[in-house]
Amino acid sequence: MRVLALDIGERRVGVALSDPGGTIASPLEVLDATRHLEDRVAEMVEEYGVGLVVAGLPLTLGGDEGPQASSVRTVADRIAGRLEVPLVYHDERLSSAQANRAMAGGISSKQRRGTVDKVAAAIFLQSFLDAGGAAEFEPENGSADGP
Repeated sequence: MRVLALDIGERRVGVALSDPGGTIASPLEVLDATRHLEDRVAEMVEEYGVGLVVAGLPLTLGGDEGPQASSVRTVADRIAGRLEVPLVYHDERLSSAQANRAMAGGISSKQRRGTVDKVAAAIFLQSFLDAGGAAEFEPENGSADGP
């Protein structure tokens, strides 16, 4: 089953996608958070045959939800209302920092600004997949659907 991850920010939303077997996460694209976001995510779910959407939840270092997490939940709830697949949350603490470190030597900070969002989405999606988070949403026959 393919899983789509969303790193929701105020201006941009990083998107990552798993392979059809739900094993490997890859950065996909960066969406404008202010323009037709719900429609575009629904289109992507259909286009890629996604069975589950994971929104990154920015928890504090202590594991609590702060104002930013509340904002993410508000946007994610709007997106979930347009989807025919489940949307769940996964801790995305420090994924942007990891993405910035991974990309530090490769591209300028200006180029990195947009790219880091989709890389961060891939980092927390891989964490979600490695933890077996998608297992409870798999079809009963265990087969992976999708292109």
